[in-house]
Amino acid sequence: QVQLVESGGGLVQAGGSLRLSCAASGGTFSSYAMGWFRQAPGREREFVAGISWSGGSTYYSDSVKGRFTCSRDNAKNTVYLQMNSLKPEDTAVYYCVLDPAEYSLNFYDSNWKVDYWGQGTQVTVSS
Repeated sequence: QVQLVESGGGLVQAGGSLRLSCAASGGTFSSYAMGWFRQAPGREREFVAGISWSGGSTYYSDSVKGRFTCSRDNAKNTVYLQMNSLKPEDTAVYYCVLDPAEYSLNFYDSNWKVDYWGQGTQVTVSS
């Protein structure tokens, strides 16, 4: 059974940085795209970043492009989200996701459908 466990969230001042990690278990994930979504209070869940199975392709929402970097270490079954220059509007619960379609590049699709979600980690950015 696939499990995704996020860590690294917390409270940070505007302009600061955080690094989120997502550890995947229950299989081998080097053939699958992964990524991050987030949900702020009172708002719909939104796409943040996606990364291909090899890590060679990444894609970001316009709101985080240039500030966030998604990477992965397939030997550790872990995906990361480095978040720099954080803003109060980045405050949200961040979710790690996995696309079960092998070698998928569907994260380029604004309607990317993913089947596996982590439990989420809270990121709070104070002004």
